[in-house]
Amino acid sequence: MSWETVPVEEEGIFFEAYRTTDELYNVRDTFFPLNPLDKFTKMRQLSSSALTLLDSIPTENRKLPMQRATYEYLRGKILDASPEYKKEAEEHLTKAVKLNPSLADAWLSLGNCIWKKGELVTAMNCLKLALKKGPHKKILCLLSMLERKVSQDVESIEYVEESIKHAREAVSLDVKDGYSWYNLGNAFLTSFFMTLRLDLSPLLQAMKAYQNAERDERMQSNPDLYFNSATTHKYLENYERALSGFEAAALKDPGLGAAAEVERIVKLVDGVDRLLHVYANSKRLASIAASINTVQVNPSYRNFSIDTLQEGDNRAVAIIGKVLNRVLHESATPEYYILCDPNQICYVLTVYGTVIDMGDDSKHILQDDQVMVLDPHYRQVDFSWKGKSYKFRSVRVDQVKQLLVNGMSLKLTRNAATPLRALHKP
Repeated sequence: MSWETVPVEEEGIFFEAYRTTDELYNVRDTFFPLNPLDKFTKMRQLSSSALTLLDSIPTENRKLPMQRATYEYLRGKILDASPEYKKEAEEHLTKAVKLNPSLADAWLSLGNCIWKKGELVTAMNCLKLALKKGPHKKILCLLSMLERKVSQDVESIEYVEESIKHAREAVSLDVKDGYSWYNLGNAFLTSFFMTLRLDLSPLLQAMKAYQNAERDERMQSNPDLYFNSATTHKYLENYERALSGFEAAALKDPGLGAAAEVERIVKLVDGVDRLLHVYANSKRLASIAASINTVQVNPSYRNFSIDTLQEGDNRAVAIIGKVLNRVLHESATPEYYILCDPNQICYVLTVYGTVIDMGDDSKHILQDDQVMVLDPHYRQVDFSWKGKSYKFRSVRVDQVKQLLVNGMSLKLTRNAATPLRALHKP
């Protein structure tokens, strides 16, 4: 059975009701005024106009099953435009899919409505039942979103993998559709936070997906795309791109909280820059570096100094350093530390995605601890923002098993939360 779409030919009142409903959802998804009340008022006016148009359709013009299904679908979709669940919306949408099981948009709206109700398994079953009638990119995208929500509720990696699978299927149906690419980017970014990876492939795949999404002009009004893309760059330590992305998101939706993200990153890199400057000029640096004890882990690892690392991954390599200080910041992850190596070279160590259990009440690596990093991922951070330049060496760790602190392995207590926008928003 093939999918059918809602008739949009110029058929008088039905067409006008469809057009007004489309405008209602366009306001919901793209209008972000400084005063949220302006959006609420505009949506209420459009919703009222659309419902009035539907009520004015003569009874004889909605007797046929297709006409009745269209009427029930539009009424349910209009009622479902608000953030909260409405039983009346579900009732109308349920009637629509019963009258015309091939109406894809009605299945999509019904799944969305049931999600708001909080019945996630029922919503997933609804969307999967719809997909048995044939592939549909919007239904696949919504199912992918729902699976990401469930994955975090039950802490199941399997749901993340299903989310990526369905997101890929949506892209394959229309490679030029920006929303499908955006959804795939969100799936990869969720994978990065939900799974323990030694490589950056989920972040890199998310970045590429967001770049493809940005090529679609229709996505340029989506502030969540810019926010999530900026989040990806933040965790790739592309700080300049992250700042630019969060700034763009803040301009598109002032209520998004992106401006606060800009402030956090600036505060972070300012703190890193200040501490590196202080310790680089410290009279104690030579004695601290001299106190570092060289330790051989095993014959398969070679001991390197920070200045001999190559950009990117350094497999079968170990570096050792002394913790000078911890960089305080507002985000849950990563942890930032200032270290120096035996050659008195100071650098930043970032530990991603975890809270570290040291076996006692402490949850952090401490000052004066000796840290060995296995298979370090290295990069030279070098960028400017608002007239100020930042330049420092950075080593990242994505799994605690890459760390030995004072010769001891560390324990993982939990994964960090995923800081994404529109991850679970039906």
